[in-house]
Amino acid sequence: MAHAGVPSTAFSSVCVTNSHQSISRRSYFLKHTPSRPNFPSLSATHAGATINGDTSKGEEKWDASQYQALLKGGEQVTSVLEEMIKLLEDMNMDEASEEVAVQLAAQGVIGKRVDQMESGFMMALDYMIQLAARDEDDKRKSLLEVIKETVLSHLTKKCPPHVQVVGLLCRTPQKESRQELLRRVAAGGGVFQGDNGTKVHLPGANLNDIANQADDLLETMESRPVIPDRKLLARLVLIREEARSMMGGGILDERNDRGLNTLPEPEVNFLAKLVALRPGKTVRDMIKSVMQGRDEGADNSENQYGFVNERPSGIAERASITGRKPLPVRPGMFLETVSKVLGGIYAGNTSGITAQHLEWVHQNTLQILQEIAF
Repeated sequence: MAHAGVPSTAFSSVCVTNSHQSISRRSYFLKHTPSRPNFPSLSATHAGATINGDTSKGEEKWDASQYQALLKGGEQVTSVLEEMIKLLEDMNMDEASEEVAVQLAAQGVIGKRVDQMESGFMMALDYMIQLAARDEDDKRKSLLEVIKETVLSHLTKKCPPHVQVVGLLCRTPQKESRQELLRRVAAGGGVFQGDNGTKVHLPGANLNDIANQADDLLETMESRPVIPDRKLLARLVLIREEARSMMGGGILDERNDRGLNTLPEPEVNFLAKLVALRPGKTVRDMIKSVMQGRDEGADNSENQYGFVNERPSGIAERASITGRKPLPVRPGMFLETVSKVLGGIYAGNTSGITAQHLEWVHQNTLQILQEIAF
């Protein structure tokens, strides 16, 4: 049964039906657009059955406002598809040019609409892509992903330069390529030719702004009881560390001090375990397990009050005293802790933990995050 607060309307059936009739005129859409029965008609009943009704499959419960946003966003997605079809009807294209034509149509339609899109547009689009993947309909999924990539491209261009760069770096799997991109961006940007011959426009941006942007994003992710996307988190940590390493003072540059005045207990305890052992496979396996969200890095559920568990304010604070269970070890905060300890060793020549040991931990953690990220 549908949620009481959700309207019983569905995406426009006329739009989908008319779109299906127009689709038959173009072979690309015959290949990539689903027939009417397979198109996700998100009525309130359908949404309630597939999203909210079966929690045994681990699907998330959505409230009435999310349903509303999903339905409104879905209407816009079908409207975009309809306008793309109208544009394609006026194009003379053969099979070889179909993919390019679809991308051009998506650019034209979304370019006019990006500022008026409903907040639920991307949510509905992601839901449709999820349904296509569940149905193993690669053709429908491919078409919807063209729309999504086009929307993200337009939104990225509206972002500040350092935000654009973070987005580009998240899509760059090779470390050497990321470092080259950072060098060119720091030098002022420009138009460059990619490996496949395409021209890429890189904005000029400050390395410190790039590192701070990645740090802000990963800090938001790490403050949650459950990490929603560990691949993305690993990429953001890599971007922060690589941008910092290219700054004048490297990872110990004074501009990297983000106000961490006391060291977090979970990361300190884990680091103490690592440095008590000789560097090698055992230590590396321990780090890898935590970075993947196991052992000391395993996600917590929400606390007894329903709030996100807060990170303890320092190593002297104990969960048994405060009643709060500390967050698990997080990749970004762990490397921040390692860098902070290294800075103290270099500044004061502290005895005990050797700088070489910590450098080994730092480098191996980055290697593990590269494996996780891509």
